[in-house]
Amino acid sequence: LGLAYVPAVLVVMNVAYSLSAYPAGWLSDRVNRWGVFAVGAALLVAADLVLAFGASVAVVGLGVALWGLHMGFTQGLLAALVADTASAAQRGTAFGVFNLVTGLAMLVASVLAGILWDRGGPALTFLTGAALTAAAGVVAFALHALKKIDGRGAAAARG
Repeated sequence: LGLAYVPAVLVVMNVAYSLSAYPAGWLSDRVNRWGVFAVGAALLVAADLVLAFGASVAVVGLGVALWGLHMGFTQGLLAALVADTASAAQRGTAFGVFNLVTGLAMLVASVLAGILWDRGGPALTFLTGAALTAAAGVVAFALHALKKIDGRGAAAARG
């Protein structure tokens, strides 16, 4: 994709993000947030796969739109999950830690993506992104399931 398309990439991604953020937030307030998170993660995996194999401007545009949809489904949701998880007294600290860890992860991811792009090209970069997203999703759901199991056991012990 030529440099002249960079503004179009940003427009497509942000339009998809803005059109999906409110409906995704509305949905996450009414159904299981983890289901909405799964949709967001699946959209990112799909975006990475489309971008890895996209050979035309139209296919790359589809990948970018999926990427924007992923952002709409996950960005507000992640903040809501932090708010749901942290106690009122620790909410400010929780958001600070969340943003610190997110920023550090983005720095590491950007460096890794640059190295992969230089050594293996865009396909390797996006395939690695898809694999890491899938692995992170599995870990997140496993930790969530363990927390639910632990919470039930603790409640039973108290009750």
